[in-house]
Amino acid sequence: MNLKSLSLFSFCLIAALCFTVANAATFNIRNNCPYTVWAAAVPTGGGRQLNSGEFWDINVNAGTTGGRIWARTNCHFDGAGPGGCQTGDCGGLLQCQAYGAPPNTLAEFALNQFNNLDFFDISLVDGFNVPMEFSPTSGGCTRGIRCTADIIGQCPNELKAPGGCNNPCTVFKTNEYCCNSGTCGPTDFSRFFKTRCPDAYSYPKDDQTSTFTCPGGTNYRVVFCP
Repeated sequence: MNLKSLSLFSFCLIAALCFTVANAATFNIRNNCPYTVWAAAVPTGGGRQLNSGEFWDINVNAGTTGGRIWARTNCHFDGAGPGGCQTGDCGGLLQCQAYGAPPNTLAEFALNQFNNLDFFDISLVDGFNVPMEFSPTSGGCTRGIRCTADIIGQCPNELKAPGGCNNPCTVFKTNEYCCNSGTCGPTDFSRFFKTRCPDAYSYPKDDQTSTFTCPGGTNYRVVFCP
C-alpha cells in the first residue's frame, strides 16, 4: 500500500470512527426508587447495581436494534459474579448477555432505523416490576413515556408474581395472549395494563398507541420510579 493509499485509508477510517461516535446515543439510567435495583442493558451495557439516587450512563452505537433496559430487583451476587434476582434475572449474571426473565418493565429501542428515526417504547409484554419513565433528552424531541401506576398492588390474582405482576402470556402461554399466530387482539388482561399505562405496550400487537419516534442521534433517559 503506497503512502497516498495509506493516507486515504487512514482518513476513511477516522471519518468512519467520527461518524460512529457522532451518531452514538447516550442513555442516562437513573434509580429514583427508595431501594436498590440492578440495572440491565442489552446488547450494550450489561448490568450494574444502582443504589437509590445513583445513575449509569451508557453509549449505544447507531443502528443498534433489539435494545432493552430494565431493572432487576432483590438480587444477590457473590464476589465472582454469579447470583440471581427475584425479577428480571438474566441467567444469574450481573453483566447481562441476554434478556431478563419476566416479570420486568422494559424500555425498548431501535436506533437510526427507517428514515433515520429512533423507535422506542415501554413494554409490559413481559409484565411489570418497577415504575418507569423513558424520555428523549436532546435533538428537539420532547415526547416521553411513563408507566407509574400501582400495577403490582392492583395486579389480578391470576397474574401475581413475587416482586411483580406477570403478563398473561407468561402465565397461560396461549395464542390468545401470546399472539404466536399474529391474529390476536386486546383481552381483559391487556386492558388492565393499558388503562393504567396508556402509552405502554400491553400485548404484542399494541403498536399504534405504544411506539414513539425521535430523530437518530437523540439521547435518552430511563428512570426507575420517576
